[in-house]
Amino acid sequence: MTEGYKLGDLVWAKMKGFSPWPGRVSIPTPELKHPKKGMSVQCIYFFGTNNYAWIEEHNIKPYQEHKEQLIKSSKSAAFKEACNQIEDYIIHPENFGEIDEHVRDPDEEFDKLKDVLRKESTESVPKEEATPEVKKEKKSSTPKIRLGSKVKAVKRSSSTGLKATPRKMAKASRSFTDTDLANDKPSMLNHSFSKKSSLLQRPSNILRPETPPLDLENVSETLLEKNIKASQMKFGFLGLGIMGSGIVKNLLNSGHKVLVWNRTAAKCKDFEKVGATIAVTPCDVVEEADITFSCVADPQAAKEMVFGNCGVLHCPTLEGKGYVEMTSIDSDTSHDIVEAISGKGGRYLEAQIQGSKTQAEEGTLIILAAGDRSLFDDCQSCFKAMSKNSFYLGSDIGNASKMNSVLQVVGGVSLAALAEGLALADRAGLNQADLLDVLALTPLASPHLILKGRAMIESSYSTHQPLSHMQKDLKLALGLGDALEQSLPLTATTNEIFKHAKRLGYANHDVAAVYIRARF
Repeated sequence: MTEGYKLGDLVWAKMKGFSPWPGRVSIPTPELKHPKKGMSVQCIYFFGTNNYAWIEEHNIKPYQEHKEQLIKSSKSAAFKEACNQIEDYIIHPENFGEIDEHVRDPDEEFDKLKDVLRKESTESVPKEEATPEVKKEKKSSTPKIRLGSKVKAVKRSSSTGLKATPRKMAKASRSFTDTDLANDKPSMLNHSFSKKSSLLQRPSNILRPETPPLDLENVSETLLEKNIKASQMKFGFLGLGIMGSGIVKNLLNSGHKVLVWNRTAAKCKDFEKVGATIAVTPCDVVEEADITFSCVADPQAAKEMVFGNCGVLHCPTLEGKGYVEMTSIDSDTSHDIVEAISGKGGRYLEAQIQGSKTQAEEGTLIILAAGDRSLFDDCQSCFKAMSKNSFYLGSDIGNASKMNSVLQVVGGVSLAALAEGLALADRAGLNQADLLDVLALTPLASPHLILKGRAMIESSYSTHQPLSHMQKDLKLALGLGDALEQSLPLTATTNEIFKHAKRLGYANHDVAAVYIRARF
């Protein structure tokens, strides 16, 4: 630590991928590994996120001196909360006793830390019980540093100073715990990987930000404006996932009679409270309903609904009944299902959906349908409740699946390009928010890209469209390209980017988390 900053100083600290963030020079926690020798760094405690990180001194500025300039560097809720917290700290430091415990006497504590780092020992020291204060009269062979309300033992280094850890350090080391992602507010963890760290050294159990529960009784304004006259037929619905839940909500709120089934039965209980009927098996749904919708995770799950134990084909008769497949599937799977359904006298329609969790809840999806025209017509009141437009693409089964794949190619490649653009802007020292403001004024502007761009900047990956679903759709598109001998080099590369993001632990996060792969 140099004389430029001392423990307790309030500062602005900049990590790659973030605007300057309010923080305080602090004593590092024992688990916070020091960067390699030769780097002039400070340990910074970040307000708002309650995280610690080593930051190079050229990325640190005094708080008060640069407050007026930097307090406008970000508009995110997490940033504003952090600014409010540091201002609170300046006025009422006594309210921050727990987080400030270990810097009550900065000079004394730092001297102790230096003593620990200079001693040579390889022995392992157990943690001891917390004590009210660090004892001065009795010098233990294991110096301790107060952290919060506990005193933790510090392991000695085997050489003078801190040795570099096996993980190679770049500009700043990864410094936050995996559990930070469980917080509702955006966390800086998502952007704190070392650029040179290997895949095996990356965290493997990353928690997904909590997704707000669905308010089933709240009727969206969009649905009210549609003035829907509900069909008197009885409809079944298989699957109450991210998309299915929003769709069923709008079916119920528009006056349709709905029978539901979900692999996790507990999810059905909330829908029962607002008028849905619960069935025990998919077969029971089809048997009681006139038309059944299926919206599950992937082609394999879609097949299980039909061919599996207690599936659709176990229904005594399908004569005259309708089956609408809304799962994102390939045309081959769609052909397998239509042969099974029509073979027992049923009608089949593939109705692929374009949109996300938000559009499903608002009833503004896009429906791409192909198959039985009479079934498409019978579903019109339902399609009106769940979408802003529905397209009939002909009687040829597979047309809807192919169109959906084409659109997902465009969407996936665009997201990967946006992520790379934001990463490049940050590496070039440009303000990422400025990039989005400029982008919004160009012909490339789209509400979807701007929304996902802001999520990337703020590390806000609450799931609206799972990253794993996008990767699955890209894989289906590549399969279609292989069947047609159509070269898809950009799609293939984008698929690998999303696959890598999945391996990093972001499969169930929002598609915006592809930024992690592009940035690091």
